[in-house]
Amino acid sequence: MKKPVSRILLINDEKLILKEFTKGLNAAAKSMENPLGIVFSGVTTAQEALQSIEQDGDIQGLVVDDRLYTLKHQGKHARDLDLQMTALELVQKITHFRPELNIYILIAQEQEDEVVDALFSETVDGYFYREERDYRGMYRILNAQLQEKARTPFYDQLKHYVLMAKDAWHTPGHSSGDSLRDSPWVSDFYEFIGEHIFRADLSVSVPMLDSLMEPAGVIAEAQKIAAKAFGARRTFFATNGTSTANKVIFQTLLAPGNKLLLDRNCHKSVHHGVVLSGAHPVYLDSSVNKKFNIYGPVAKQTLFKAIEEHSDAQALILTNCTYDGLRYDLPPIIEAAHAKGIKVIIDEAWYGFARFHPAFRPTALEAGADYATQSTHKVLSAFSQSSMIHVNDPDFNEHLFRENFNMHTSTSPQYSMIASLDVARKQAMLEGYKLLSRTLELAQEIRAQINSTGVFQVLELPDLLPDEIKLDDIQLDPTKVTVDISRCGFTVEELIRELFERFNIQVEKSTFNTLTLLLTIGTTRSKVSRLYDALMRISRENRAPQRLYQTAEIPRFTELKYLPRDAFYCGGELMPLLDEQDKVNSSLNGRVCADQITPYPPGIPVLVPGQVITQAITQYLISMLRSQKHIEVHGIVFDGYLPCLRLLTNAEEETLKQLDR
Repeated sequence: MKKPVSRILLINDEKLILKEFTKGLNAAAKSMENPLGIVFSGVTTAQEALQSIEQDGDIQGLVVDDRLYTLKHQGKHARDLDLQMTALELVQKITHFRPELNIYILIAQEQEDEVVDALFSETVDGYFYREERDYRGMYRILNAQLQEKARTPFYDQLKHYVLMAKDAWHTPGHSSGDSLRDSPWVSDFYEFIGEHIFRADLSVSVPMLDSLMEPAGVIAEAQKIAAKAFGARRTFFATNGTSTANKVIFQTLLAPGNKLLLDRNCHKSVHHGVVLSGAHPVYLDSSVNKKFNIYGPVAKQTLFKAIEEHSDAQALILTNCTYDGLRYDLPPIIEAAHAKGIKVIIDEAWYGFARFHPAFRPTALEAGADYATQSTHKVLSAFSQSSMIHVNDPDFNEHLFRENFNMHTSTSPQYSMIASLDVARKQAMLEGYKLLSRTLELAQEIRAQINSTGVFQVLELPDLLPDEIKLDDIQLDPTKVTVDISRCGFTVEELIRELFERFNIQVEKSTFNTLTLLLTIGTTRSKVSRLYDALMRISRENRAPQRLYQTAEIPRFTELKYLPRDAFYCGGELMPLLDEQDKVNSSLNGRVCADQITPYPPGIPVLVPGQVITQAITQYLISMLRSQKHIEVHGIVFDGYLPCLRLLTNAEEETLKQLDR
């Protein structure tokens, strides 16, 4: 197993003092317990320090001499006074660039009050007296601080319990895998999955592993460390995915009838949350890149207008970044919402790694969001369905949140998922910067390689941006690589099948003329090489381009006549999309839908419960069902082979209260 290297950087402009401290601390590290591989190195200028933390992902902490307040510059012939950067400025720059790093300050005892006061509001972990030269004592503190960051309270306790080998007289029924291990029928499953996954699959009957529903032990500890890592006041682990996390927040913030501003392009869990909470949604149409059928953020002016017109809204939810990697300019949007007293929720399902590299920041929380939900499993090293809810809401109602959290959370959570969240946080905190730097390098390489095929082309920000948001300061997450495949001679379905069957490559998603590749901290150079090889081989076949079938654009949102919850819980009646002559059923016009109808891709609801149906919507749905490209349309009810919609009856509409227009 690889052993970690943890570098601590000393910054002091006196070369002899720097040499003495570096030598003394390295000697202490060699003579004392050092499981994390701590080594010390030094630089004499603030600029060198900043370059080092940018280039060296193994740096875990810094010791900054407070004499940087009067840092001198070594001239060619003599030392002349030259204030380069104060310790305060340096600490701020370090924290802005890599907030996960530990920072200690070397001070003179007589200057203690002055230095501590100057750095009071900054992220400083502690102070050492310069004159003491207590290298072993300094090392103990630095080692202990790093050990604390490296702790995984829940995973450590889970592993400890499994190794205790207690007889299980409790759930689950496989009893540590004993029901499977010697079975002639299913022992292969035990062998395939592995012994420890079963031994770690335990019951809430084990008190030493804490309770996800009311954490007070190791789960509470793990969540507290995660909150610090991700820049939140509070963090909660979720084992039902970000889908459930979004619903929990909705039911905490929104009472029936409360107004909610939301991007129509939000994940379906958001729309389900609207139904469950009884909220009054104000749907905002997202921007559309018509050339590639890619749906982007809501235009900034649309958001500002909605915030102004619906200042009575309780909350605003946006997805950042989008599935295709488009990132909002969040700070001014959040500021505008907060000015009206509107809480801001950001679905960061695809962006949970952003805290750990300056190329991706600001995160939603850094931009001022009250809540952020993250699919830790999507972009970090957690198991599927493992997510986090981060809270920075100054008015956070913990009791109400906990009641809603427990309403959705299983009373039998999967402990391996909780452990994976603990471990994913540790990895992000200790090597996230290093891994993300590598991912960014690979993203740059794969772009150049794909473009060099002469057939496939990576779409960059100007290519992806819909016209209506080109002035909105939108950014692109470079780990999402969208490739134009229109010149390769395959339809998108054929190309996906070719990559899978011939080259053993599975891509993330597609539109009618693009593929999306997702790079993560697990992407390797070997994978990049294999992808490049596959695309180059295909491009050299010189196939004639095919005419690709473009799906129709989703109609703009029409009118919401009733609360989605009220419409959804009506019994309704089925009405076919086609009449007896196999033509568009005109009787649907003006009727109210009772279900959410979502074509996938792109996954945007064309109808939500309580929405009025128009002829344009009906024709769009029929075109989806008849498309040459296979498109799932969730929410359609089939009566035999006849596609139908569930609609409110006239009698049901008479019992419902119409929404104000």
